[in-house]
Amino acid sequence: MGDHSRHVIISADCHGGADLTQYRDYLAPAFVDDFDRWAAEFTVPYEDMKGPDASRNWDSSRRAAELESDGIVAEVIYPNTVPPFFPTSSLASSQDGVAGAADLARRWAGLRAHNRWLAEFCQDLPGRRAGVFQIMLHDVDAAIAEVRWAHEAGLTGGVLLPGAPPGAGVPPLYDRSYDGLWSVCEELGVPVNCHGGGAGPRTGDTPVDDMFFLLDLRWWDINRFRHLVLGGVLARHPGLKVVFTESGIGWIPRELRKLDRLFDSMRSTGTGGGIAYDAASAIDDLSLRPSEYWHRQCHAGATFVHPTEMAIRDAVGVDKILWGGDYPHLESTYPFSSEAVRTAFSGVPVADTERMLAGNAAEMYGFDLDRLRGVAERVGPTHDEVGAGLDPATLPPEAAGCPAFAGLVPGAAKVRMGDNRGSGK
Repeated sequence: MGDHSRHVIISADCHGGADLTQYRDYLAPAFVDDFDRWAAEFTVPYEDMKGPDASRNWDSSRRAAELESDGIVAEVIYPNTVPPFFPTSSLASSQDGVAGAADLARRWAGLRAHNRWLAEFCQDLPGRRAGVFQIMLHDVDAAIAEVRWAHEAGLTGGVLLPGAPPGAGVPPLYDRSYDGLWSVCEELGVPVNCHGGGAGPRTGDTPVDDMFFLLDLRWWDINRFRHLVLGGVLARHPGLKVVFTESGIGWIPRELRKLDRLFDSMRSTGTGGGIAYDAASAIDDLSLRPSEYWHRQCHAGATFVHPTEMAIRDAVGVDKILWGGDYPHLESTYPFSSEAVRTAFSGVPVADTERMLAGNAAEMYGFDLDRLRGVAERVGPTHDEVGAGLDPATLPPEAAGCPAFAGLVPGAAKVRMGDNRGSGK
């Protein structure tokens, strides 16, 4: 990536969306009257989308200025605001809670409106925003058509894969009915993004339900990985690229070891060990071990990565890790992203740091690093600053709200992430 003195930082995990009334202009005409009725009764459910900072989601100039002030020169934009006809953030809604065909049609129209708004929003800052577009899984042909439209429209952030938990009304992700979707993503080089919190069902809206939803998030994220690997999706589509974002990275080496042992034991043609499986195996058609599929096709969106996670970077794969800051969520690294980078990447070789902060994201999402360096030379932290790290005692108390600083400053246990009802997740 050159001998430049400052790091290019791409956040592979940011969030955005239109103000509620803005979506009206992007809806298909047949849904406008329904939108007016829905919007008249809708109340925004998230506190951080009601106050003066809500505009961070859609105010292009404010967003660009704040990210630059934080050392970030480009971003991958996942959804955040509530799209038309959804009760909550689409990221948190998964496929569950849909009452019937009419609701499905309205929600699909709402997601398509978001995608069209997002395409224009990314064009406001060419080359520095990669928008992640949305689909639903109830109509695979419609999803395939949306992938082709989004690719043509320049939404380079790839597709957000909805959850398909039990009760969602759609088949599990390893079902062959989705093969056409995987094929078009493979054909067009469209990344498939799995964002933390989007794979599992919600059991209700009480504080107890919220607690268990948070506790179960990681399990559902890992389960989605298992379905794609052991279910044969990655084997059938070797050119498919999958990114698991905001799920942490500490689970990855453990899960790969576990699945490799399971794989060796389950194969009916092998001796295996440790796990009994007394029938012809469902995984006999897999030519690679799970860890090999990970290293061939999978990546980790390492949102607010912690120094303890950097310690296992080689086991995950330095070429697999994409740093993210989670702007504008309450638990994001903003406005301490430079401090978060210095904390996590202290002592890490410059070449490895460059890959994880920018190179991997540029390859995945099509950013032009030469184009971004001009901005980075103005706002990015220097190689020396990042390599030297920082003294945690110099961090302000407000930094304790971000998991990147967990255990490093007083109050870090009181992570803002604990009130996810305020941040759309």
